[in-house]
Amino acid sequence: MRANSTALIGSRLAGPAERGLSITAMNEALMLGAVRQHELAEAADWANAQLRKEINERQHAENEVRRLNAELEQRVVERTAQLQAANHELEAFSYSVSHDLRAPLRHVMGFVELLQKEMGPSLSEKHLHHLKTVSQSAKRMGQLIDDLLAFSRVGHAGIKKTKVNLDELVQETLGDFLETIKDRQVAWKIHPLPAVQADRALLRMVLVNLISNAVKFTSGRAEAKIEIGCVPGNDGETVVFIRDNGAGFDPEYGHKLFGVFQRLHSHDEFEGTGIGLANVQRIIQRHGGRVWAEGVLDGGATFYFSIPQPNGDSHE
Repeated sequence: MRANSTALIGSRLAGPAERGLSITAMNEALMLGAVRQHELAEAADWANAQLRKEINERQHAENEVRRLNAELEQRVVERTAQLQAANHELEAFSYSVSHDLRAPLRHVMGFVELLQKEMGPSLSEKHLHHLKTVSQSAKRMGQLIDDLLAFSRVGHAGIKKTKVNLDELVQETLGDFLETIKDRQVAWKIHPLPAVQADRALLRMVLVNLISNAVKFTSGRAEAKIEIGCVPGNDGETVVFIRDNGAGFDPEYGHKLFGVFQRLHSHDEFEGTGIGLANVQRIIQRHGGRVWAEGVLDGGATFYFSIPQPNGDSHE
């Protein structure tokens, strides 16, 4: 009790100097507080300005995205209209090719046959050879027209994907060649093949073209060897190959194989229009797959095509 009283008396007896120091410290603290408050206010103003700037920039970016999306949608509409117009033009062209070009071609072939029938006995061997050349050229032109029409149809035909049993489809396709190879020695080696998701009719066209090439380019072999199977591919795809021991091709010119009208062999060696492999590539690309080939001149060739699988599985 005495100690507390002593402390109280001491504080009351404190001199003016001590009280002056206390007031000065309080004033300094107040000034520092005011400065600090000013600094905080400036920092808040700067933060608010930055926030407003970021909001404005974000709004500008969102407006730009909306503008670009609207512009993109308009371009898609325009391109779709252009594509539809191009398809209509292509259909009109196909109709013209099918009717307007076939009629004069039939006339040429008809008159050649008429000349051969009526004037054949009186014509020289040289003239008969000329007529035969005209007839063969007309037939080649007819085949070319058919192939062009098929190529144009593949470009805009709708794709209807279903589960396709490749084993069954290959066996069915091979039946188309029984008459062609009945007088030849052909050794077939067909490996088990998986099911794929594809347009069955278009995939059959791929097999017909590739097997037809293998049969054609092995015609000079005493025993043709044709193998069909699968090889490992990238994830989520089935890769099918068709290999033969035929004429092959020079790898240097392999990039030309899938071009329209591109041929690596003359008509005197092998018949054809040079559109079959272009059709193969177009069909496979429309399925989202890829096609390529390996070969050696006079050492056979192997053609590959891939079909993506919707579940991401791959087959070996």
